[in-house]
Amino acid sequence: MIALLLILTPLATGLLSILMTKGGFAKNFSLLASLVTLVIAIAAIQAPVAPAFDIVWLNNLGSRFTLKMDGMSKMLCLLTAVAFPIIFTSVYKNTYKNAASFFGLMLLTQAGLMGVFLAADALLFYFFWEFALIPVYFLCSIWGGEKRIAVTFKFFIYTFLGSLLMLAGILFIYFRTADHSFALQSFYHVNLSGKEQSLIFWLFFVAFAIKMPIFPFHTWQPDAYEQAPTATTMVLSGVMVKMGLYAVLRWLLPVFPLATAQFSNVIIILSVIGMIYASLIAIRQDDIKRLIAYSSIAHIGLMSAAIFSADKTALEGVMLQMFNHGINVIGLWIIADIIEQQLGTRKMSEMGGLAQKAPAMAILFVVMAFANVALPLTNAFIGEFLMFSGLFRVNMIIAAVAGVSIILAAVYTLNMVQKVIYGELGETAIKSTDIKLNVKLALVVIALAIIALGIYPQPMINLTNDSVVGLIIKK
Repeated sequence: MIALLLILTPLATGLLSILMTKGGFAKNFSLLASLVTLVIAIAAIQAPVAPAFDIVWLNNLGSRFTLKMDGMSKMLCLLTAVAFPIIFTSVYKNTYKNAASFFGLMLLTQAGLMGVFLAADALLFYFFWEFALIPVYFLCSIWGGEKRIAVTFKFFIYTFLGSLLMLAGILFIYFRTADHSFALQSFYHVNLSGKEQSLIFWLFFVAFAIKMPIFPFHTWQPDAYEQAPTATTMVLSGVMVKMGLYAVLRWLLPVFPLATAQFSNVIIILSVIGMIYASLIAIRQDDIKRLIAYSSIAHIGLMSAAIFSADKTALEGVMLQMFNHGINVIGLWIIADIIEQQLGTRKMSEMGGLAQKAPAMAILFVVMAFANVALPLTNAFIGEFLMFSGLFRVNMIIAAVAGVSIILAAVYTLNMVQKVIYGELGETAIKSTDIKLNVKLALVVIALAIIALGIYPQPMINLTNDSVVGLIIKK
């Protein structure tokens, strides 16, 4: 039942929030609801028996409402549960037109994400995959920037086409299962020829690659991150991109082992190209939001390459890094949002010297920046070290090329810090002030997590160990 509560709590409270008339009350209600969901997620992790839920859903179609939690699901549900209170706290002082609907749609997005990470039925997984996206369309198109309509339409076309491909693949496998079932285990045991796997593999992979996104399916992402309201961008980059990575690990690799072995080198190469390409573009950026967006593409590219290396050490790094990247990038977006609100610009060339006016923000920004370049004693260091170690064992040349992104990440990240925080106080930065208590609280929580997981990541590794072992056995 506890697995079901992870979905029902944000679903019910999100619907209630939308019906509220007072935005201030809805804001408080949504923050409280997200904290309740966090408590439930922690209880699920601590449960002596893995939480599960199973009832008849669409019996005539062979689909059941089945939810299961293994270590990977627990980790991603925890990330989702941690992210939303941090986001709500950081934007607590922001003013939104029709705030009740805004926060309600955010909670509905959380419900959809929880469903994706818990579903053990392919049709149910597809349902939540689409459900998680619908509130985001409205959030972007109503509360986004000046170009929000065109950008949201592009986002919709990309994801809609990807979803159609995945649905076609799901139906193909469904008709090939022995019991005509959408159950996860039935999909795992389906008997597909090598030729069939080679074809259906791409129907799933393209849908998942768009969501991550990786090169060359990434072009929707920078525009969407730039135009979406920052709270929604935090969800997109911190949590929603993990849908694609999770789907590859849960549904792609175990169902298509022959095709995975056949195409893994191609996808690793595409991922590494994306890492270098995104890093080089990030270096050229003057817009702080677009820099963070391209930085995220580079980090996701590394995770994708590590997944298809099928190395145990690399997979351990991916599990760890999915959580770490989520909280790190949310921290960067919080600071980018504060700077834009105060200065009225996203151009780093118009900033400078903010440390003189906002010392607390400067310190926390540097912590986030160090995590972004995977400095030792930050949480990203262990994850990246494990992923590169696995890649190195699989292909030293590819690992060496991918390793160039470490240098490039240091270049664009430290350049961002230099332009924004240090140097002479720019004319635009004169009017800036230090961060408010709610933002400081959100950033301190993230900074503590960065340091704690950088020093002692073993609990997170232990949490996801069963998923890593399961993937290696299925390989």
